Amino acid sequence: MISEQPCSPQVVEDGGEEDEEELSGGEESDLRSSSGRGSLLTRRGITLRVLLKDGLVEPGDGALTIHYLGKKFVGDLLNDGKIRWVETGQIFNSPSAWATHCKRLVNPAKKSGCGWASVRYRGQKLVQYKTSWLHKYQPSADMSLVSEEEDEDDEEEGKTAVPAEEKNKNAKPGLHDIMVARRTDRERIPVRYGNLGARDPTRDPHTLVELSAFSAINRFQPFNVAVSSNVLLLMDFHCHLTTSEVVGYLGGRWDTTTQLLTVLRAFPCRTRLADKESASAVEEEICQNLFMRGLSLVGWYHSHPRGPALPSLQDIDSQMDHQLRLQGSNNGFQPCLGIICGPYYHGNQGVASTITPFWVVPPPEQRPNDYGIPVAVEVTYVQDNFLTSDVLNEMMLLVDYYRTAPDIVQFNQYWCPDTTMMDKIKGSLSGHAPKDQAYSQILEHVYSQLSITQ
Repeated sequence: MISEQPCSPQVVEDGGEEDEEELSGGEESDLRSSSGRGSLLTRRGITLRVLLKDGLVEPGDGALTIHYLGKKFVGDLLNDGKIRWVETGQIFNSPSAWATHCKRLVNPAKKSGCGWASVRYRGQKLVQYKTSWLHKYQPSADMSLVSEEEDEDDEEEGKTAVPAEEKNKNAKPGLHDIMVARRTDRERIPVRYGNLGARDPTRDPHTLVELSAFSAINRFQPFNVAVSSNVLLLMDFHCHLTTSEVVGYLGGRWDTTTQLLTVLRAFPCRTRLADKESASAVEEEICQNLFMRGLSLVGWYHSHPRGPALPSLQDIDSQMDHQLRLQGSNNGFQPCLGIICGPYYHGNQGVASTITPFWVVPPPEQRPNDYGIPVAVEVTYVQDNFLTSDVLNEMMLLVDYYRTAPDIVQFNQYWCPDTTMMDKIKGSLSGHAPKDQAYSQILEHVYSQLSITQ
């Protein structure tokens, strides 16, 4: 539902050092018709009102969020481009004003809010929509006007900032502007499970946790797992398409006699993580597809686009919830497999994504307030004979879905000095190749469609 402003809200105008300038209607039109850096185009020239007018975003309740040092703030995007903070009803004129206000509540020493890089619209950073606007209306613009804002936001979600000199010291001359993935990597240091202790509501839910082995907690893996290579191929393809986190479900069969969980099909969710309205429809479609194929829901996957493929505290709780729901759907034990895919983490070995199957063991009964224990799952990978039409069709649907997305990976850019993003995805997917060598010609058609989107 579209939000309307309350009658007499408190309007907050102070946005710290970088509040956006309000433009008149005529100036907004000039923004679209002008070109080059001598025009009105500046970091502050593009406002939420401009993005609303040109249809890149839409008003909505709870459409905007800020995650800062373990705290979450939710805001409504109003028709006039202003922001209403849900918790208090205060009205803010710009993302920077809102971000600065919220961050100062958590950290009083905070001087500015880095609004466009901190505020997310339906899960995606606002700066990505600004970039999309620039590509459409100002293709000759200097993109550093936008990238500066992204680099300023290293404090978001408790991630460690990396000095610009460290980011760029190994870059070859001429590659500075296209080494996007390496420049925006933010190191998230995993912690050992034994160092977590009891649950702490102030702890950052995005904290990564190292996996334990079943043997390290004096247990045996209670089930065996076999995963089809076509599952890995489709999942890896999905995770490579966007710089944002993606999610999907796993279909297969559970044999109670042999205690073997066989994962036969991946079902990517073609929706945004923050889009709760369409999520239910997508999940219902996946349930129907599972039923039509005679498969059961046996797990889920998601991506950590530029970070290690290790579960966060939030992932651990989600996995435990999935395990309990799946186990409660029948009278006997049925495992639920979680998989994390890390496609663009520069700690990976070579171009291949890191793919991590995991499970969560409940905490000891004497410590019920502890987090669940994330453990590595040993998996047998089964090479398929050929690429099925189902998988190929799903790949094309994903290409169509992300074709116009502001966060689609630019496959003509460079992953590292000698490897383009296209080379990267081809190299990673080749590790899941079926036995039939004709698959390479089929995939080339898919890759050509990706090139058209750029």
